[in-house]
Amino acid sequence: MDYFQTIIIAIVEGLTEFLPVSSTGHMIIAQKLLGVESTQFVKAFTVNIQFGAILSVVILYWKRFFVLQPISKALQEEPNSPKKTMRVFLVRYDFYVKLLLAFLPAAIIGVLAMDYIDVMLERVEIVAIFLILGGILMLFIDKWFAKTSQNQDISYPRAWKIGLAQCIAMIPGVSRSMATIVGGMASKLSRKNAAEFSFFLAVPTMFAASGYKLFQLLIEPNGIELLKDNFLVLLLGNVVSFFVALLAIKFFINFLTKYGFKAFGYYRIVVGVCILILLACGINLEIV
Repeated sequence: MDYFQTIIIAIVEGLTEFLPVSSTGHMIIAQKLLGVESTQFVKAFTVNIQFGAILSVVILYWKRFFVLQPISKALQEEPNSPKKTMRVFLVRYDFYVKLLLAFLPAAIIGVLAMDYIDVMLERVEIVAIFLILGGILMLFIDKWFAKTSQNQDISYPRAWKIGLAQCIAMIPGVSRSMATIVGGMASKLSRKNAAEFSFFLAVPTMFAASGYKLFQLLIEPNGIELLKDNFLVLLLGNVVSFFVALLAIKFFINFLTKYGFKAFGYYRIVVGVCILILLACGINLEIV
């Protein structure tokens, strides 16, 4: 995989990872159009560039992950010395507990159903079908979940429900973002708050998936050598996905607040139909 292919695939990842359009479906098309062979490293690369996307969420929403709290402390260097204020970062433990609670269902099912998920990934038509079905669903989401609660806090029950919804995204083509946002809106969160919690939940979920894929690569007989030989490619992919994801998240929140989900629904349907047409024409879109 050359640098041009690396940049294009990383752009696709950064653009689609946090949008409810299924990054898997887009990766299939991008790799095929670029003529990228699905080697051992490429399989790991397409997952591990999620590290860059994860970092974009933490940077954009750092105040959600950390609390900057002023603490007054008297310095006793001299008698009657004036008090000075120090600022330290304090972890929001309740926030992380809720993320862990929402992450657990997908983590458990992901481990138990890993072989079945890999089999479904081999079936590109499944990706296309669920892109279309998810697109049809998104045409009606704004109407179905128009009523929101005055209480927009992410409670533990809400976090758990969103985590259960994320399990649906184990089916390729569903989109993790779509599943968690729908789960949030079904819990009467606003579109904006549901989308933002979806971003937060992506951090542990994608970190676990990326870390596991990297571990799988390293334990292979030539895994360490592959990583050394392609380190610059992996670094470039993460840098590009980081900056593109920053822009994609900002765009998505603004667009979603103003216009809702219909445009994404139509887009998913078009992409799904395109994949089915390519398959019907005998074009091999195998990615595993």
